[in-house]
Amino acid sequence: MDQLDDILHQDLDPTETQEWVESLSAVIDREGTGRAHFLLEKLVDSARRSGGYMPFDPTTEYVNTIPPHLEAKMPGDGAMEWRIRTLIRWNAMAMVVRANRKPGELGGHIASFASSATLYDVGFNHFWRAPSADHPGDLVFHQGHSSPGVYARSFLEGRIGEDQLDLFRMEVAGHGRGLSSYPHPWLMPDYWQVPTVSMGLGPIQAIYQAQFWKYLEHRGLIPKSDRKIWCFLGDGETDEPESLGAIALAGREGLDNLIFVINCNLQRLDGPVRGNGKIIQELEGVFRGAGWNALKVVWGSYWDPLLARDKNGVLRKLMMETIDGEYQACKAFGGAYTREHFFGKYPETREMVANLSDDDIWRLNRGGHDPHKVYAAYHAAVNTKGMPTVILAKTVKGYGMGAAGESQNPTHQQKKLDDEAVRHFRDRFNIPVPDDKLKDVPYYHPGKDSPEVQYMLERRKELGGFLPQRRRHTDVKLKAPDLAAFEQITKGTGDREISTTMALVRGMNLLLRDKAIGPRVVPIVADEARTFGMEGMFRQIGIYAPFGQKYRPQDADQLLYYREDQKGQVLQEGISEAGGMAAWMAAATSYSISNQPMLPFFIYYSMFGFQRIGDLAWAAGDMRSRGFLIGGTAGRTTLNGEGLQHEDGHSHLLAGAIPNARAYDPTFSYEVAVILQDGTRRMIEDQEDAYYYLTVMNENYAHPDLPQGVEEGIVKGMYLFKDAGKAKKSEPRVQLLGSGTILREVIAAAELLEKDFGISADIWSVPSFSELRREGFDAERWNRLHPEAEQRVPYVTGLLQGHQGPAIAATDYVREYADQIRAFMPDGMRYTVLGTDGFGRSDTREHLRNFFEVDRYWIAHAALAALAKDGKVNAKDVARAIREYKLDPDKPNPQNV
Repeated sequence: MDQLDDILHQDLDPTETQEWVESLSAVIDREGTGRAHFLLEKLVDSARRSGGYMPFDPTTEYVNTIPPHLEAKMPGDGAMEWRIRTLIRWNAMAMVVRANRKPGELGGHIASFASSATLYDVGFNHFWRAPSADHPGDLVFHQGHSSPGVYARSFLEGRIGEDQLDLFRMEVAGHGRGLSSYPHPWLMPDYWQVPTVSMGLGPIQAIYQAQFWKYLEHRGLIPKSDRKIWCFLGDGETDEPESLGAIALAGREGLDNLIFVINCNLQRLDGPVRGNGKIIQELEGVFRGAGWNALKVVWGSYWDPLLARDKNGVLRKLMMETIDGEYQACKAFGGAYTREHFFGKYPETREMVANLSDDDIWRLNRGGHDPHKVYAAYHAAVNTKGMPTVILAKTVKGYGMGAAGESQNPTHQQKKLDDEAVRHFRDRFNIPVPDDKLKDVPYYHPGKDSPEVQYMLERRKELGGFLPQRRRHTDVKLKAPDLAAFEQITKGTGDREISTTMALVRGMNLLLRDKAIGPRVVPIVADEARTFGMEGMFRQIGIYAPFGQKYRPQDADQLLYYREDQKGQVLQEGISEAGGMAAWMAAATSYSISNQPMLPFFIYYSMFGFQRIGDLAWAAGDMRSRGFLIGGTAGRTTLNGEGLQHEDGHSHLLAGAIPNARAYDPTFSYEVAVILQDGTRRMIEDQEDAYYYLTVMNENYAHPDLPQGVEEGIVKGMYLFKDAGKAKKSEPRVQLLGSGTILREVIAAAELLEKDFGISADIWSVPSFSELRREGFDAERWNRLHPEAEQRVPYVTGLLQGHQGPAIAATDYVREYADQIRAFMPDGMRYTVLGTDGFGRSDTREHLRNFFEVDRYWIAHAALAALAKDGKVNAKDVARAIREYKLDPDKPNPQNV
């Protein structure tokens, strides 16, 4: 094979080769590139049919994809834009340097924006539309580390003042005016739209936003338009699985509303991306193979004359042979080094630059720093139909920083510049700051009436207004259905047994029937919709498919057949929790990004939720998402046959750590109904920036009617499910708390205590220990800060006050979940927590609950042990329970095995 490869890459007959090239050129001249492509494909196919080895090469030469004669010409005033760009560069640098000359080590980054300033500048000046009466607006995913450059542009535009620039990374001292380190919509809700600095999250979010825009268009919820999503990322960032993990989806669905701009400065955070290879070539092959239009912007205009003189292709050969580690060294060490170690490799290329000085060679620019080359690529991208586009722009990390960091391995961490480095920066970009002011690294603003500022404002006016900007609330007003609309699941099931998963699906179907809310419900599954009982939706509302259903499904003769439709409402994202979550985030932020409120439900195995896509869940909170996340077949003992990697015992702890996520573990269908109605009202009608997490189970049992007056308690997180009645102080009594399916074990434990020991128990349903914890600590904080005011009573404390005996809580989650409310137990009330600490197991529910010590017998035993400590029963009663309930006191602790 190696010998064949050598033959394939050698020109054994240059004359014949030239004849073929000339023939192809004639076809292009007469009939265009499309015809030439068709003929080449036919030739390749013919060779393969003859048995020839025809290796597929997804890469092209290491030169710009768009040749100079086909470049779209950049409009506007190039000199003025260069001047504006230098001012932005200066102010971005000054902001970070000034911040780090203060005490406190605020940090910040200079090098990333220094390399990408031209990429942003061309977009801001010529391409990125703001939302306006005439256009819905484009969406830009800014590379997180480039935020100083975006702030610097807003400073020149008059949106941010000098005082606010000096609050960079000082969000506490800034009292709401501080500039966040990176794009954070939670902290700057009128400015940033999407969080991106957790690397890899921007690309996958962008892909699913583009898909969701098409979904909205196909369903008739927004008109078709030419709006685009622009996603900026670094070449090193593409190593994150989320960066490239969904690009096949974009190619498969032809998302021509999506443009990736990859800033290829050849460096990661600590050094070269592919020092021994070529990252641009690698990415070109990956994206082209996934069905993307790949545009390389490798060389700037100063290279055009050299490439035009490269008649025998030696320079192109040299460019292909040179690896990224060598390219980095050339930029770091200057023109003389480049003459010797790059051009000097071949006599032809050495002669090519013989008449150039070392400074001339050093000024040979990379494509990402040439606005004309960038404009041509952007113009081609926005006019590409039927496929997404990736622009691979070669740049220099730390461009303009000189010896302080240009193309050097540590440059990403560079946040401080000494006076000499600042002077070099000023001189290189001709900033009018006098020598005696340099030590202060002052911001420079030419004045609101200056030609530079007026030019910027005119360009933004032409493009619809300022960017970034974020819409806080949708203009579409909707009313959530009343709880009465959920009567089907607030009423008991009688003798019928259903799971809370089925109750949830019924609740979704009830929402789908609502004329206003129904079209805005977006059911999302990564896969296994049938597992969650959602197959009825296939026929009812269809599965979204951008090109419709082109085949007859295998189950077409069945009632609930698999129906794909261009107007389908269900998003089935394949086996990808990250994809499902990103799709959910797109729908959950549609109220802001597209002015269209949507109500997404992402249903997944709870174990594959927050721990697998926790970074996206955190970002969802940051970007003020609104919707329901549904952890299906939840709990460590409920999904009884699946075992260690499927059984969830801790997702509620992870959900509870996200400040604006409201997490619930309901037991009964009426609890599901109340939570669904409350969430829909808060998120859709009141437009609160929160999202809901519900765990639902696959265990079937009968459900009672909605008790009167418990709605508030369900939402707050706890209510009295069963009052054991009045009791004398001398009589032993316990308070039993539970959630999810384990509440039913709690109820059974109360019956055991009454039957076997004559002990009464009040039973409390606790749909959300997390919400109780938040409210409790909020009250505790308020009391500490208002010592002379009437003290607030935490909700849990108020409920349990006046009830006798110790409290025992049991859930299908680790002990820490229920232990969150220990601080709010009434004075003197003992609190015992049972939970499912340890790895999951495969077995029956009965055996698993015994193993994890959360079944009715262990709960009853824990209650007796607590009563014994309180002196209400004696140790013989506890020992009797161990014997009669067949508890093994010597069994290993389940958290250790």
